[in-house]
Amino acid sequence: MVNPRTSGARDDDADELGDGLHLLRFTGALYCRAELTAPWGVEFPRLDGYMTLPVVLAGRCVLEVGDERYPLEEGGAALITRGVPHLMRSGPDVATTPLFDIPAIRLGDTYEHMRHGGGGERTLVAYAAMRVDAPLTARLVAELPDVIRVGPGGGDELGAFTTVLRLLAREAESTEPGAEAVMSRLADVLAIQVVRRWLRDAEVQAGWLAALRDPHVGRAIRRMHARPDEDWTLVRLARVANLSRSAFAERFAALVGEPPMRYLAAWRLDQARVELTRTTDPIAAISARVGYTSESAFSRAFTRRHGVPPGAVRRAAPPSAAVGRVGAPG
Repeated sequence: MVNPRTSGARDDDADELGDGLHLLRFTGALYCRAELTAPWGVEFPRLDGYMTLPVVLAGRCVLEVGDERYPLEEGGAALITRGVPHLMRSGPDVATTPLFDIPAIRLGDTYEHMRHGGGGERTLVAYAAMRVDAPLTARLVAELPDVIRVGPGGGDELGAFTTVLRLLAREAESTEPGAEAVMSRLADVLAIQVVRRWLRDAEVQAGWLAALRDPHVGRAIRRMHARPDEDWTLVRLARVANLSRSAFAERFAALVGEPPMRYLAAWRLDQARVELTRTTDPIAAISARVGYTSESAFSRAFTRRHGVPPGAVRRAAPPSAAVGRVGAPG
């Protein structure tokens, strides 16, 4: 199930940002442990549909995304949210080598070791490239900045981040069975922690994240997400939001950028597409779970939104977990 919360009761006001984080899921990835010695530079290509997470376990380096430079030291990390091309170097203006031109040792289907550089000061980096589970995450990813950087430090949340980072560093040095599986789970946790920290600090005035934070509109959105099979009407959603119908519709459209019922229809059909690729449940069962009493009506609406009928999505092979060097030619 894409949305397991539909099966039980839930406090819709418990965490206005939790619903956004719930949508952040990764379906395939590559994890790399890189031992780099100065001078060194690596050029990372565009990876559409991926988030990338370099974590500095020892030493220091410079991350460059576009015209921006981000110094990273031991215990620091950066989440590159939209898979844009970027550079990592031991220092400014050091020559770079394309990632896929650097030999690597395969240790598993999704885990590799890489050594590169001129033999000087050592930097150890754990690098994760994680495929984002679209389309449900599209709204969240669209509102994140291109780069979210986290530095070493104290505080409860940064302390938790540091704890996970230390575990990741230990596994990166490990040759024990299961290191690949442990590293993949820890990298996912680190990525979610980075996004969570940004969400709690960000000041957003409009858009989907602002709507989630809104005490009225956010409550209605969370109820739609949790119970897509209900027979929602504008009146019922306005009642959940504790607003009049006209006030709710106006406030929702101002924050989200579209009317509530259009948003609900898109959410249902996007969730259905994910279920079609992630489960073997009958199409009729999926259509009922997202609020359609007629499979033919569901099929027509699905085709209008996604350009292909549900059966075509079901028959298409789902994207596999990354095998080999993700995005590498061939």
